[in-house]
Amino acid sequence: MTQLRFYTLDVFTDRPYTGNPLAVVLEADGVSDAQMQTIAREFNLSETVFVQQASQDAALVKLRIFTPARELPFAGHPTVGAACLLADLMLAQASNEIEFVLEENVGPVPVKVRRGPGIPPFAQLTTARLPEYGAPAPGIGEIAKALGLPENEIIRDKDKPRVASCGVPFLLVPVTDMAALSRVRLDAAACNALLHTCGAGGAFLYTDDTEHEDANIRARMFAPEMGIAEDPATGGAAVALAGALAMEHASPDGQLAWLIEQGVEMGRPSLLYTEADKRDGKVTAVRVGGNAVRVSEGSLVLPD
Repeated sequence: MTQLRFYTLDVFTDRPYTGNPLAVVLEADGVSDAQMQTIAREFNLSETVFVQQASQDAALVKLRIFTPARELPFAGHPTVGAACLLADLMLAQASNEIEFVLEENVGPVPVKVRRGPGIPPFAQLTTARLPEYGAPAPGIGEIAKALGLPENEIIRDKDKPRVASCGVPFLLVPVTDMAALSRVRLDAAACNALLHTCGAGGAFLYTDDTEHEDANIRARMFAPEMGIAEDPATGGAAVALAGALAMEHASPDGQLAWLIEQGVEMGRPSLLYTEADKRDGKVTAVRVGGNAVRVSEGSLVLPD
């Protein structure tokens, strides 16, 4: 009976039982795509990541990322969580700040991990792809209906709904305040139809009305078609938003930063540290980082 070793971590937090839970399955080279999907459904977390030997010389390992419903080419919280775990397990004798590359289906993803005594590791990734806009966003009426919000709680002036991506496209929806975020009553079927029309993987709602004293943005993310009713912390959506905000920012040069709080309405508060670099009016890099803490470890039986 083949068994695989796994760990679970809470990501984008420094406290267990908050943040976004993640399962990391090690030494998964002999695991088929169907078996990975079955294991991801068993864990039933937003994502499960499988660690394999890299096929690219520059990469430390290869990551395969699955939601309960499908494989993703890239996702932030599995990358950050896996990087923190790998730094602890494989690079225990390394310095307090280390850098390596993770191979993902979106391409090579550089990561930097900081560690210190008594402090949960902090990992920061740089996206393999620069931000870009996707298809036009659906109409305000369609968005409001899918979210169960009145149309006047969706912003459409300086900020407005749009689709953006740093590897996985998200429908970015600015809303008026935290109260509007808390009132969302998602119609899953309508949301799936909405996302299908614009080619987005999820809807990322956000506002500049925040609770954490250092946060700039508060957000929620819904991706029912991926098997994710709501996600406590979404690195892929965070970099899509940071990339869009950077492209829209008036400054032609410099580094921009936003601290995003997410998962509060779910009782899983998370903090995502995003950055974007600009030069001559163009975005040259987008990053997201956060802490991760180990919660459990064990072995699982490989499904038939």
